[in-house]
Amino acid sequence: MGDEVKLLGAWASSFSHRIELALKLKGIKYEYIEEDLFNKSSLLLNSNPIHQKIPVLIHNGKPIAESLVILEYIEETWKNNPIFPKDHYDRATARFWAKFVDEKIVQFARDLMIVKEEVEIDGIINEISEHLKILENELKGKEFFGGDSIGFLDIVVYFIVYWFQLRQEVMQIEFITNEKLPDLCNYMERLYEIDVVKESLPPKDKYLALVRAVFESAKYGSK
Repeated sequence: MGDEVKLLGAWASSFSHRIELALKLKGIKYEYIEEDLFNKSSLLLNSNPIHQKIPVLIHNGKPIAESLVILEYIEETWKNNPIFPKDHYDRATARFWAKFVDEKIVQFARDLMIVKEEVEIDGIINEISEHLKILENELKGKEFFGGDSIGFLDIVVYFIVYWFQLRQEVMQIEFITNEKLPDLCNYMERLYEIDVVKESLPPKDKYLALVRAVFESAKYGSK
């Protein structure tokens, strides 16, 4: 009897897409279960009672929550097609930058969708741009953050930057451009050409429609 793997996720969640991509890179068969985050299932509530959020990976009946934790679990459980660097220092460095992305860049992304004043928006965009420039410097001319092949940090970074790219399209602002972040933009284009990455993305038109709805709701204060 093989492993039973289920993923509780949401189609528009960058964090869900991280797990899907990791599972696909590892060649792990899994059942995807779409969650309605406005009407959460008992399976989600029981699997992640602390945060009650997706994604949740359920492996042989045992739930694991939080995307970075899940990625480490996947790597430690299925040894084939490693996504973490072999070197311990490189692993620690990858974990550091993953935390940087989630604690700095993602938080500003959330703020960007709810602020209304132009001064606040400009300040947040400047902060995001500075953090992305710092992240871009970590590429250091490499094809991928992990070196010669897609790995843990690429999985963490890609969907967040893609999320920003679509949001700036909706908000009609430009802070991720070839002029400002050439290495990061080229990197995003390289990853998009990888079939398994492309397959892990949400439908663009559907996602843009969602971002527009959220942005308009925040802009006009509707509920």
